Amino acid sequence: MSAEVKVDARSASGARQDSQPDSGPDSRQASRQASRPDSRPDSPPLTERQEARRRRILHASAQLASRGGFDAVQMREVAESSQVALGTLYRYFPSKIHLLVATMQDQLEHMHGTLRKKPPSGETAAERVAETLMRAFRALQREPHLADAMVRALTFADRSVSPEVDQVSHQTTAIILDAIGLETPTPEQLSAVRVIEHTWHSALITWLSGRASIAQVKIDIETVCRLIDLTAPDQRQSGAPAR
Repeated sequence: MSAEVKVDARSASGARQDSQPDSGPDSRQASRQASRPDSRPDSPPLTERQEARRRRILHASAQLASRGGFDAVQMREVAESSQVALGTLYRYFPSKIHLLVATMQDQLEHMHGTLRKKPPSGETAAERVAETLMRAFRALQREPHLADAMVRALTFADRSVSPEVDQVSHQTTAIILDAIGLETPTPEQLSAVRVIEHTWHSALITWLSGRASIAQVKIDIETVCRLIDLTAPDQRQSGAPAR
């Protein structure tokens, strides 16, 4: 695999195609054991067969979105492409929004793995985070239809999609913390990370809508990433007023 960060619309983290659709007793068992399996931390672990099924679903979602954007992702077509029964698909992902937000989490996880193979080279934490987020941004830029579908789903998500949205946030946080080199961030650093996440997502939206250039996105990302250095414990202590 190239060290360049890529969204994985073709392989969906190694999804494979089975020759026959899933239906019958096994699909019913999957529905009982794996209702929204990607988003419930207290759900029982997926079996190997269930995980393979879930990967095929995410693979189909990413492929359809990369070809035609948000409107191209129709649940019946996803079911046909992933070779699962439509009812089984709905038990894994109750709606198109759930599915596309989970697809975004999956793409971010794939990016994270690629980033770990070639970490950012900046001298400061702010530089490393900015480099990381711009590499992720450019990966999404290469698949604009897929990026638009995932971001629209994240924007449309209501409370019922909160677990999936939380997973996207947690994955983005993990990417940023890895770039910083932090395992136990302070509350102030976590606050800075949240602001950076919000700015990154906002930058995606403004770029996708044609209201910001890549150059402007880069400036915004680099600017907000300076919060990391400002909230470092040694920086805060050195800047504290004398008493």
